Amino acid sequence: MALGIEMITIDCVDPDGLAGWWAQAAGGDVNAVAPGEFVMVTSEGRPALGFQRVPDPTPGKNKVHLDFHSADKEAEVARLVGLGARETGRHSFGPEFDWVVLADPEGNAFCVAGG
Repeated sequence: MALGIEMITIDCVDPDGLAGWWAQAAGGDVNAVAPGEFVMVTSEGRPALGFQRVPDPTPGKNKVHLDFHSADKEAEVARLVGLGARETGRHSFGPEFDWVVLADPEGNAFCVAGG
């Protein structure tokens, strides 16, 4: 028996708004399963992103985050910042592997690596 990743779920205050933002940022279709409570962003061939409303946002750094890759990292970072993301850091493991840490409109961390 093997597990397959079906969905990555993110706790948030505004699932409708955050799902709309991620649909623009990562691509996909918004499916409001329970509007205001649980909303999904789906895209063919990828795990869904789920956004569930919680009464209080999780304090501190999230323990799980999304990592993305782009052939043009700087252009993608600029696009995401233009959509409302906030750049929070840059890191590298030598010249061959570097990435940018961003936060979505609710402060959830995610990374973009690439050329």
